[in-house]
Amino acid sequence: MNLYRRMESVFRAAGDSPALRRPADEDWSYERLLGATERMAGALASLGVGVGDRVLAQVEKTPQAVALYLACLKTGAVYAPINTAYTNAEVAYFLADLEPSLFVSEERAGVASGGVRVETLGSLAALAARSAPFERTVDRADNDVASIIYTSGTTGRSKGAMLTHGNLASNADALLGYWGWRPDDVLLHALPLFHVHGLFVALHCALLAGTPVLFLPKFDLSQMLRLLPQATVLMGVPTFYTRLLGEKTFDAALCRTMRLFISGSAPLTEQTFGAFEQRTGFRILERYGMSETLMNTSNPLNGERVAGSVGFALPGVEVRVADESGASLPNGEVGDIQVRGANVFPGYWRRPEKTREELRADGFFVTGDLGTLDAEGRLTIVGRAKDVIISGGYNVYPKEVETALAELPGVEDCAVVGVPHQDFGEAVIAVVVADDSVTQDSVDAFLRPKLARYKQPKRVVYVAELPRNAMGKVNKNALRDANSKLFAADEHS
Repeated sequence: MNLYRRMESVFRAAGDSPALRRPADEDWSYERLLGATERMAGALASLGVGVGDRVLAQVEKTPQAVALYLACLKTGAVYAPINTAYTNAEVAYFLADLEPSLFVSEERAGVASGGVRVETLGSLAALAARSAPFERTVDRADNDVASIIYTSGTTGRSKGAMLTHGNLASNADALLGYWGWRPDDVLLHALPLFHVHGLFVALHCALLAGTPVLFLPKFDLSQMLRLLPQATVLMGVPTFYTRLLGEKTFDAALCRTMRLFISGSAPLTEQTFGAFEQRTGFRILERYGMSETLMNTSNPLNGERVAGSVGFALPGVEVRVADESGASLPNGEVGDIQVRGANVFPGYWRRPEKTREELRADGFFVTGDLGTLDAEGRLTIVGRAKDVIISGGYNVYPKEVETALAELPGVEDCAVVGVPHQDFGEAVIAVVVADDSVTQDSVDAFLRPKLARYKQPKRVVYVAELPRNAMGKVNKNALRDANSKLFAADEHS
């Protein structure tokens, strides 16, 4: 069924209870969110946007943006949010690929090239205020597309992952149960809304439960510290937790109302996991998901949360670690992480060849991540398949080296990549954010007893900060490109 129909009944029951609480502005109740969604749906209908039409949205994080998303669900349109940092040149690609009926932007109004209607969120909200409420929620089936989420595109042009109403509903239900969502929960939300983490994982839990959201426009450390005593659940990327730990006033007392800290979108280091527990008494719950599948695994709500592991398959999700043929590997062996379930998308927008390549005939999706399963079924990710370094014929998994290197005092942040080398094919290098005590010699000495020689970095490169995307993932392509000629001088000497 249409996912919004479920939300609608929750909103009506919640009435004037708080939905989106904004620190610097007026709060929105569930009743107000319901009305704004109906009027926004009326605005879409007046523009001729209906079932199956794509709406491309590059908008800031506001309650109006939430209403726009919900209005697309309600009317049967397909919502496609994109990063607010994209330039006009980058946006042109999405307009050409998606061919939307409407592009909602912060800055543009009128008609774009190619005949795409363009509205600002402000002009659309003004139109909504003049429009009759669209009260009917359009019937949708589980396999009807609700949203298209573009992948980050670090290995080429972004691909649009089509997510259905059934995908979104099944994953939200699994998370609500697995994370024990309670009627008195209050979510502290500082994630962007153009990514599955902020829009679907975090927001859906609260909206389907009718519980309040402390709605921050973006991550703001001072606001986070101020609002933590009002919250019970925080969903964040690892950067949230490292920045909280960097603040001396952050302690167990500030977390007195909290019951759950969740981390995802990028690997959480064992050092951050340990430091957070020591400071607050809480063990961060790490989980694993992606645009094409939403959430796949999670450490348990009740039970041991293991540092470095992303936990067990969620209810209704199957996870296997397989070889290239799709055959499951024995516990402890590294292989392709593949998943199957109602959470898995039906394919990429207008990319049938890519869909066939990554969705196997038996329904398993090849994630592109490498990992191992232990005897209990816990999954540990060792890296991306494309990030594996083959040096002198040996496979090196960057995460193993990064985990070891992060234990060296003075290393604040690190990433390990492979770059061209005449003798080894690829050489392992470490790009670090570190103080002056960290040298090539100190790295060699520290890693010598921990890692085989072929895994140890042949060069240490120092940077002020690592390049990361909006969700905190390191852009390793940029690091490889920047250091591609690092050993060229050696070859000619």
